[in-house]
Amino acid sequence: MLYVVAFLVGLLLGAGALIALLIEKQSRLRSEKNRLAEEDERLKRFRTEIERGRKTLTHEAEQVKVERREFDARVISYKELHAENLILKRDLQNIDVDLRKLQLDRELQRESQAKLDERTKELGGRYLKENVKWIGSSLTANNFAACKKRLLTVIERCRGIGFDVTPDEEATLLADLKTEFEKAVRAALEREEQARIKAQIREEQQLEKEIERELKQLEREQAAIQAALEKALAEAKDEHSEEVERLKARLADAEQRAERTKSRAEMTKSGHVYVISNIGSFGEAVLKIGMTRRLEPNDRVRELGDASVPFPFDVHMMVSSDDAPKLENSLHKALHGVRVNKVNPRKEFFKTDIETVRQLIEENHGEVDYVVDAEALEYRQSLEISDDDEEYIERVYGTLSDDDEISADDD
Repeated sequence: MLYVVAFLVGLLLGAGALIALLIEKQSRLRSEKNRLAEEDERLKRFRTEIERGRKTLTHEAEQVKVERREFDARVISYKELHAENLILKRDLQNIDVDLRKLQLDRELQRESQAKLDERTKELGGRYLKENVKWIGSSLTANNFAACKKRLLTVIERCRGIGFDVTPDEEATLLADLKTEFEKAVRAALEREEQARIKAQIREEQQLEKEIERELKQLEREQAAIQAALEKALAEAKDEHSEEVERLKARLADAEQRAERTKSRAEMTKSGHVYVISNIGSFGEAVLKIGMTRRLEPNDRVRELGDASVPFPFDVHMMVSSDDAPKLENSLHKALHGVRVNKVNPRKEFFKTDIETVRQLIEENHGEVDYVVDAEALEYRQSLEISDDDEEYIERVYGTLSDDDEISADDD
């Protein structure tokens, strides 16, 4: 019995050991299987990388083939290099010949350019000198700006043809032009002063004649009034009458006028400063401010509008002054900036308005009567005239002109 138990115990122990061995073996087999699976996965990845590398190598091999073909296409044989070298040598020889020829041409061109520069300098200097002389001879007191512009144009033309005019030379030429202009202005002022003196003498002579004529007329008027007064006194027989008083008043008035006329003759600076306009000739807001010593100043205004302009002047102001030249000069200086003629300050036309002139006259003279709006009758009628009236007037003038010519021929 004991042996059976021992046998069973041994049998159980052997079975347990066998089971343990089987379990261990199964575990080793499982580990090996896992290892083999991992190795298989690694082999798969390796095969994938090998396949990718194979494709890359195939692509690079294709590129190498293409580059080889391109390289083979660029490869030049010795014969081709030799032939090309001969061509290059011949081309270099031709280039050397061309360079030598260009060098000779350049030297010839340099010599020709030197002669051309010398000729240009000679002609440019002559051209500049002759033009400066011509501009100087044509310079007047009224065309400085135009002559300066011509001179600058000539200088630019000289520079354009290669004749250099330095800034210092240009400044010298402009300074000489200004000097000549100042001389021309002085000469013009001297001529104008001589003309003014002659005109003043003529005007004074005419004024003397007018005064003499007026004095004679006043003397005759006084003699007539005196005779009438003596007759009236003789008829009144020392009695005062209305006719006697009236004649005495007329006689006193005539004597006063004679005295005023004599006083006027003694005052050499007295006269009238006039402000006139001519819309039809010069447009709006252009005024002429002048002076006259005439006893009847409107005669001077009528003279100005006779033949030199298409329409007569309109009088805005007629200012009597004991020193007319001073008043005129003050107005001209105050309005210098609005002169119409910027070149010749002796002209008496100004771009201004009546109100401005009125203020200046009141500052220098005193209160004055004036007319704001110009009548400009003939100008406005010329704008409004109908074609029929224009043709009729022209026909009448033409008929009268023909009659005058016939009368002149008969004479």
